[in-house]
Amino acid sequence: MLPRKSIIPEEFAFSPALVSPIPRKPVFRDRVNKARFIAKSGACNLSHKNIREQGRFLQDVVTTLVDLKWRFTLVIFSMTFLCSWLLFAMFWWLVAFAHGDLDTNRKPGAEQCFTNVNSFTSAFLFSIEVQVTIGFGGRMITEQCPTAITVLILQNIIGLIINAIMLGCIFMKTAQSHRRAETLIFSRHAVIAVRNNRLCFMIRVGDLRKSMIINAVVRLQVVRKTTTPEGEVIPIHQIDVQTESAVAGNSIFLLAPLIICHVIDKDSPLYDLSAMELQCSDLEVIVILEGVVETTGISTQARTSYVTEEIQWGHRFVPIVTEEEGVYSVDYSKFGNTVKVATPRCSARELDEKPSILIQTLQKSELSHQNSLRKRNSMRRNNSMRKNNSMRRNNSALAVPKVQFLTPEGGPNLAVT
Repeated sequence: MLPRKSIIPEEFAFSPALVSPIPRKPVFRDRVNKARFIAKSGACNLSHKNIREQGRFLQDVVTTLVDLKWRFTLVIFSMTFLCSWLLFAMFWWLVAFAHGDLDTNRKPGAEQCFTNVNSFTSAFLFSIEVQVTIGFGGRMITEQCPTAITVLILQNIIGLIINAIMLGCIFMKTAQSHRRAETLIFSRHAVIAVRNNRLCFMIRVGDLRKSMIINAVVRLQVVRKTTTPEGEVIPIHQIDVQTESAVAGNSIFLLAPLIICHVIDKDSPLYDLSAMELQCSDLEVIVILEGVVETTGISTQARTSYVTEEIQWGHRFVPIVTEEEGVYSVDYSKFGNTVKVATPRCSARELDEKPSILIQTLQKSELSHQNSLRKRNSMRRNNSMRKNNSMRRNNSALAVPKVQFLTPEGGPNLAVT
């Protein structure tokens, strides 16, 4: 195929109609409607249906409240306090009614459980004052009613429990780990190129904050639909993919943006895929970045995924870290920029079986690079020659003309004026 590549254009030499018997249009039409497992923002695109044991969520009330949306959490927060105030207002009103404090015909100077509690409205205000410890001083309990003292102790205990649970849930919602993950970014596209004479799958990760992620670990997974030899269909088959950082030390030092590299070897699920087969395949590469937030000590996790349309074959990330006046500078405007590089279009298996393919590809790239340099040099020479010719013409046009004079003898006499 290499001699033909120089004659036939690349987009026709690797046409799917010639390489694979599978038609190209139906493949891409099916994949457009397919939902991805992990969204680019990191959200799991999964819907739970027909859950019969709904009561399990009430067994862990705190986690359920934290997982709820903010509008539901605020409604539950407000309704919990309001219901507790109303409940104990009813208790205070019953105690006052049983003791006779609400009787308008009671004798002056008779013993009372409360002062200035004459209706349910005043009992409700007294309940609020007791639970939130406002204490305006207009209403209070006397020592003549042990029942009222018991209700007072009970309301204080229940109020402290409600405050601890609800405030704890709100604090946990505001300090959730995925909030820190908003400043962990991934490149928009993944690339496949040759690095150290091996075909590699690469992505770029970075952290926008100066506070670091401690013990950061990056994991890759390939998710695709597979069928076992027994005929079992696995719709979401997760295959772990090894990275260079995991092999070296199982963690990365995420001080500046890093390129995470996966060498496509015989243990890789991408080992048998060529450039055209990758575009026609139905797989998704999931990237998971985990670590501990330095400032809070809370574990965080950032996720993203790459489908086949977002994997660029034959590209490489441009450098974005430079040294300026003794300080390393990171240009995040070029975070996802890539450039084309010489990369064989065949699979990693074919490269291992025929190493000459890589050599020939690099040689062709070097020849094309030299030809481009020659063309640039020739164009520069032509432009310089044109400029010199134009300058000569302008100088000749500005030269002083010669005038011919005739002598009396009739012979010409040339003079310059």
